[in-house]
Amino acid sequence: NMLFSPTGLTECFREWEDLEKNYQQIQDTHRLYKQKLEEVTRLQDSCSVAIARQRKKLKELTASLEECKEKHPTPKLNPEDVDAIAEIENSIKDRADAFSEMEAFLPKKNGLYLNLVLGNVNITLLNKQSKFAYKDEYEKFKLVLTVILFVVSFSCRFLFSYRALDALFNFLLVWYYCTLTIRESILISNGSRIKGWWVSHHYVSTFLSGVMLTWPEGTLYQMFRNQFLTYCLYQRFVQFLQYYYQSGCLYRLRALGERHNMDVTVEGFQSWMWRGLTFLLPFLFFGHFWQLYNSITLFRMFQLPECKEWQVCTLESFNVPTAIYFYYGSFMCCCCFPNSFLSFFVITCTLYPLCVILCDRTQTADSLKFYTV
Repeated sequence: NMLFSPTGLTECFREWEDLEKNYQQIQDTHRLYKQKLEEVTRLQDSCSVAIARQRKKLKELTASLEECKEKHPTPKLNPEDVDAIAEIENSIKDRADAFSEMEAFLPKKNGLYLNLVLGNVNITLLNKQSKFAYKDEYEKFKLVLTVILFVVSFSCRFLFSYRALDALFNFLLVWYYCTLTIRESILISNGSRIKGWWVSHHYVSTFLSGVMLTWPEGTLYQMFRNQFLTYCLYQRFVQFLQYYYQSGCLYRLRALGERHNMDVTVEGFQSWMWRGLTFLLPFLFFGHFWQLYNSITLFRMFQLPECKEWQVCTLESFNVPTAIYFYYGSFMCCCCFPNSFLSFFVITCTLYPLCVILCDRTQTADSLKFYTV
């Protein structure tokens, strides 16, 4: 029935009677809900214990099978026994994957990072709709923050030159990457297969953004400021392109049933993606090279006699391995298609700047001996 405002006393009494009946129904429904919730909790505990017990038994069985095969080499076993053992081992592997799928819907202990940030709270989402909604919100969060960071970095680079605004931009970077690590940890706890290198990259980015935030105003900061802000602009642009490329690939893979619903836009690669990736790869490689160039700039600044800030050495030390790490990832991606001319071109462009950078760093290190004598 549609809600209405009673005008007479009789209507008020009738409305109160209806509300009383409705209140009793709400109490009954809530009581039933608590009963079902207690049943769900008991079922969750029972299922978790059963899975742990089954895993322990499977581990013992695997060890026993290995021991049997060692004591009785394969030639002395019947062909039926050999096939039976192979079938059991394959089933054990499949069962491990099945247990992982089950545990995605069961409460589990948080990792160290989530325990430090959130405490020992249950972050498991109990249905697929909630899991997918949270993952979709994570993707939108990345896209919205990418646009915001692009606007702020553009303002800092071309419109304003205030240290306070730079600090606000760096604080936004720290908050953005820190939030990503929390959200990704929650997604992993709910069954998302995010790669470890992707999460670790955000940990490093959080640290480096924090170091930039603490860099005090000075001559060296101003020397590096415009280069860093321009790099941030370019990075946001590439992240925007990368998001749309990967989200399109992920949507197609889900439609084909080849990917998990909780996968994010860093998962999966198929041969048909190569056509779109040829457009994106030059931007990615240029960004990696720019990061290495930033490290060289900081390393040269570190040699200056007036360099007193520890931030210069710290940023330089962390930028080099991070850039080389992503160079390696792109290099391995190209190795998947060794017959492609673009692969040869990209691999060459990868190795050449790395050699130049290493030679430059070696020469610079030798020149430092003059100052230490």
